[in-house]
Amino acid sequence: MKLMKLFLIVTLSAITAGCAGDVNVEQQGEPATDGVFIHITAGPENPHRVLMALQMANIMAETQDVLVYLDIEGVKVVLNDAEDIEFSHFATSHAQIRKLIGAGATVMACPGCLKVIDKTGEDLMDGVQVADKAKFFSFTEGRILTLDY
Repeated sequence: MKLMKLFLIVTLSAITAGCAGDVNVEQQGEPATDGVFIHITAGPENPHRVLMALQMANIMAETQDVLVYLDIEGVKVVLNDAEDIEFSHFATSHAQIRKLIGAGATVMACPGCLKVIDKTGEDLMDGVQVADKAKFFSFTEGRILTLDY
């Protein structure tokens, strides 16, 4: 009988400890927000790709952390003197970039691609940053999902 009581106490203790462990996990808070990394290689010569990418970035920025990375011809879209790209039903490139930055999204241009066209970070629109490797992995706490345009 004593052995049975001891077994019952040990079993109940284990169950209680297991339940307390589950409660602690739930109290850690909500899961981290996933981030969306949008990669734009197209420039003004391909308005559909550019504006679609910026539109997707704005849609995602409503609920996710967003980083927009422009390289190759894409850097030409975020220069101070860049044309304001228009196409079909999309908002213009300048309007979408301002909206992204205003929403807290990160917009970055490749430094090597800027150099190819004899530009620097000083030639970028207000709020657009020169790309930084560390920022690619620290802009979000969750997973990083990528869309390429």
